[in-house]
Parts: sequence; C-alpha cells; structure tokens
Amino acid sequence: MSSPDATKPFSPTEAQRILGNLNQPAVFLDMTPDWPVRQWTAERLTGSLGGKTIRFRLGRKDETHAPLFETQCSYLEANLEQFLGWTSGCSGADVGAFSHYPHSEYWAYADYKYIALLFQETPSMFQDVKWSDFGFEGRNGKESTLWIGTQGANTPCHLDSYGCNLVLQVQGRKRWHLFPPEDTANMYPTRIPYEESSIFSQVDVVYPNLGRFPAFRGARAHSVTLLPGQVLFVPRHWWHYVESVDPLTVSVNSWIEMEVDDEARVGEAVTKAVVCAMKMTPSDNSDDQWLNPTEVESVSSHDENMQWLNLAVQAFIQKQRSSRCRDGAASPRASHPAKRLKKSAGEAQMPSTVSFGPHLIPVTETQVEHLPDHTEALPGNCTGCTVSPIPNPDQCSAALQADGTSEEEREEPEHTSITTNDLLECLLHPHVISRVTQLLLEKQNRTQRTTQASL
Repeated sequence: MSSPDATKPFSPTEAQRILGNLNQPAVFLDMTPDWPVRQWTAERLTGSLGGKTIRFRLGRKDETHAPLFETQCSYLEANLEQFLGWTSGCSGADVGAFSHYPHSEYWAYADYKYIALLFQETPSMFQDVKWSDFGFEGRNGKESTLWIGTQGANTPCHLDSYGCNLVLQVQGRKRWHLFPPEDTANMYPTRIPYEESSIFSQVDVVYPNLGRFPAFRGARAHSVTLLPGQVLFVPRHWWHYVESVDPLTVSVNSWIEMEVDDEARVGEAVTKAVVCAMKMTPSDNSDDQWLNPTEVESVSSHDENMQWLNLAVQAFIQKQRSSRCRDGAASPRASHPAKRLKKSAGEAQMPSTVSFGPHLIPVTETQVEHLPDHTEALPGNCTGCTVSPIPNPDQCSAALQADGTSEEEREEPEHTSITTNDLLECLLHPHVISRVTQLLLEKQNRTQRTTQASL
C-alpha cells in the first residue's frame, strides 16, 4: 500500500475506507495535484499519440427529446490533430473524415479508449495515473480508459451491471446526472440496443417526454458539474447520463469490478441468450440495429450462449458450495482492496458513515434540468404505455384518468401490434431477469442436491 501523503486530505487507507462506505455519488477534491495525467490535455495528447487514428462517435446537436443511442450515430476514424483542427473551424483535407460533418451541427467524442492500447508503445505513461492514492495499489493507467469530446457530446443514460467507477476530470467540465438504483422502474430500462453489462434508459433525462414516460416524474436526479482535478465516485448500479460542457473535455475513467458477482454474471448470460435468440431469428420486425457497435464482434450462436450460461451457473454453485464448506464461518476479509468495496443488498440500505467536508462533497438530489418545459400532454390512447416500467400495472389506467375523464367516457384504444422489441423490453426488464436468475439457480441447486442424495 502506498505510504500516506501529508499533502493529500486522505491517505490511501482512508480513501479506501470512504469508498467502502459510500452509498451515493461523491466528489473527491485535492487528491490529484501531483498526478502527471493532469497534463493530458487534448493538445498535449496530440503530440503523444502522433498520427495514430482512433474512432470517433458523432451525433447531431438537435434536441430530439429521445436518447441518441450509439446505433443511431455516425462513426469515423481520425487522429487527434484532425479532431482539434475540426473543433477550431478548419475544413478540407486538414480535418480528414471530419470534413463531412459541420462542426456547428455535430458533436464528437472518442469514448472510453483503453490507455493500455493507446500508449502500448510508451507504457511509462501508465504511471501518470495514480489510483493507488485511493487505496488501489498497483492500479494505474493500464486499467483505465480515456474520454475526449466536444461541447454537447453525451453518453446515453445507462447503468453498469458490474462494478463502480472512479472518474478524473482532466480538461474542461462534464455535467453528470445520476439516479439511484431504486429508481430503475422510473427510468424505463431497455436492453435494445444490446451491450453486455449496460442497461439503457429510454428517457432523455434532460429533455424528457413525460407524456410517454410519466413515471420519470418520480426519478430523483443527483447532478454535478465535474471540474478539472476532481474525481467522481459512481457507485454500482447508479444510472448516469454524462454531457460535455466545454468546447474540449478530457477525462480518465477506471471501472472497478468490486468482486466477481456470479449471480450478476448469470443474469447477463440469460439476457444475452434471450436477446440473441430473438433478434437473430429472421422476422419482419427484427431487422433494426439492435446491437451496439462495441458488441459486433461478441455476437455468438445460441449454443455458445447456452454454454456461457452453464459456465456462469456452475461458477455460482461452486462458490456457494465453498461457502458452505467453511461451516458457516465468516469468510476472512479479502486482501485485494477492490474486493472490499462489495456491499450486500442489506448493507446498501444502511446509512453512510462517511463524514463529508471540504475535500469530499456528496452529489445531492436536484431537479432535472428543463423538466417542466418539455412535458407533453398524456396521449388519449396511452401510446407508449406498452413500455411502462415493471411493476406498475395500474400506470396506464392512472395516466388515462389524469384529466379527470372517466374510463366509460373514453373510446377504446386501437390495438397496436406488439413487436419483438416490445416483448424483449418486458422479458429483459432488470426485475424480470433477476427473478429468472433466482429461479434458474434454485432449480440447479435442487437438481444437484437430488443427484448427490442418490449417490
């Protein structure tokens, strides 16, 4: 473990204890003044990367009142010099493929590029990132990703199935809107587009369509603008939407898998098996872009997906068996600092014992920006209620009564054909997947006990 630094507000041990007790997002101040990565501005990175090309995602700046998923964006390959030229108003050959996209109409970013790959020729740069100051001994840039974007560039609201995040803001500012796991039903979760370990929200959380997504009124936004040098901690399963505020922003992210969550692995295996089986089956309404570009190479057959599911279930059962073999004794505390961040469901409900102050600021609950200005009238035929969150069986009925009109006075709505995606939104809802996973594991446990008893 790194020795305590008297110039830092928290020692690595103290920072690790704080992370282990945080149940909400928080911002660490004054922890990174000596980190060399603080000098990684977009301009300096241009010299470090030379002419290396990276992939950029581009989206229009229009307000659509709907998330702009990765499947709806444009992509191009360019180097940082061309990117910076484009942001400065250059055009033509100087900006390469960016010449086809007017800077006044588009935002762009290079999202979560692995530093280990970007700087594989200069591994000494990995040491510029010092997550060891937060108690993660040995963790540096090699286990981190780089994000470079322009004003307005944004990541669709989503939650990560595994782990938590530490994010260092290097250049410019980024605005974060975060929502607690308990608000999942209000976020209208979807697995289309599909990306392993990411669950997306159907709501544009900054400009929401409350006519289609009325339950979002109950979502509790926690918002913060992250400044250079600050580090944001995002707990596991917190929803987050991120938008670049300044003309150029750079941040470094370390995704921390607190401990291998075998039950979550089973849930993801179930999800992948179902979505691939249904979307890869030829049909009139399954020809959409359902797969995120990052997942194209990971598509596998149903047999392969079932093999992964069986492996995930076996890993879960073996871990349970190991725990029972310890005769019910509490397992010793894991020595790896990342594993100490894992909380049980019961622990997650306990009040935090963290003392906030000038060097640690909680991300508090706020009103969602622009929420009152973009409320649309509830449609009379309840269009869009087919994707209402689970459980909320009376939501459509309540929505129809919002103007005081009785059900008898309304015309019966016309039936709208149920699509494959409609069915998947219900089948793959996090609550449903969680229950299916429990049933599947219970069944396998019963089968194993029966088999052992017969031996």
